[in-house]
Formats: sequence, structure tokens, C-alpha cells
Amino acid sequence: MESYTLKIGELTRVLPVIPLGNGVSIASFVMLGDTEMVEYAAENLLRHPAFPKNRIDALVCPEAKAIPLTHALAVRLQIDYVVLRKDLKAYMRDAIAESVTSITTQGTQTLVLDGPERKRLAGKRVCVVDDVVSTGGSLSAIERLLSRARCEVVGKAAVLLEEGGYAGGDIAYLARLPVFKS
Repeated sequence: MESYTLKIGELTRVLPVIPLGNGVSIASFVMLGDTEMVEYAAENLLRHPAFPKNRIDALVCPEAKAIPLTHALAVRLQIDYVVLRKDLKAYMRDAIAESVTSITTQGTQTLVLDGPERKRLAGKRVCVVDDVVSTGGSLSAIERLLSRARCEVVGKAAVLLEEGGYAGGDIAYLARLPVFKS
């Protein structure tokens, strides 16, 4: 299979199917630069019954593909957001980090929360936003990091729930995305 046709409500996208090894392939969903998809996803996640729009003080997302969606949601909710960086930067002070292994990345990655942003999130109720959730490994790492930052995760949202093993009962999402095994 070379491509997969994804339907999210009224939108259709043809996604390339990418082999990851070990007989597993995924449909590669990248919404960076897809303004129509970002705006549609933001509007529809806000309408999702599991999205905690009246219970959150801030949004948090991992770098980088979820940033436009998180920004669109933050504008609509009139709240701020924090991006967890994937590398420690020279300008960061008192940063905390958490390791994560993802289905789409080779090896271990690091999620980093800078000290000033950690202070901004302390005591806040946050919703974690991502583009695709597959195994839940990134979400777990984000939750561990945010727990160390002393904020409360009250919701999780993604455009897609990939059938990579995460049950998804605690996440607002718009569509499922299959994992292909040969």
C-alpha cells in the first residue's frame, strides 16, 4: 500500500504510507502548513464532548507538528500555551526534561520544559495537545514532566488516534488512523 485516504469530517487527505521496520507501516499525517486542516481540527476539537474547554488554564504541546493546532485552540480559548522543546537550549534556565520513545522517531528523544514556563504552569490546569497519538508513550512522558512542574493535566486532545496500542478513552480526538502490519 502506497497511500491511505483519511477522512476527517468533510476533509479528505491522501497520506503516504511509510514503513517503520519490523513489518509495521504508518500513514504519515503532517498538518504543518495545512491551514484548512488546522482550523477544521481546532473548531471540531472544541466541540468534542471530551475536550475540557471550560476547565483549562493553559495548553501544552510537544514540538513541532502540534504547534499550529495548539495555537489555533489557544486563540479560540483566549489562553496561553507552552511548547515542550525537544532539545535543551543554551538560553534555558532551571529546565526539566523527560525521555520518550515514540513510534515515529528512532531512538530516545527528550522533552524539555524551560524554568520560566514551568513556573507559569505551576498550579494550573492544562490540556495536552498533539497531532497524532499512537502508543501513548509521548503522552505518558509529557504527563510525567507536567507532574514534576506541579500542574494538573485535566485533558488530552489530538487530531488522530493511531491504532498503535493506546486505548484512547481519556482523549478527545477526531478520527482513527490504522497501523499497517505486513
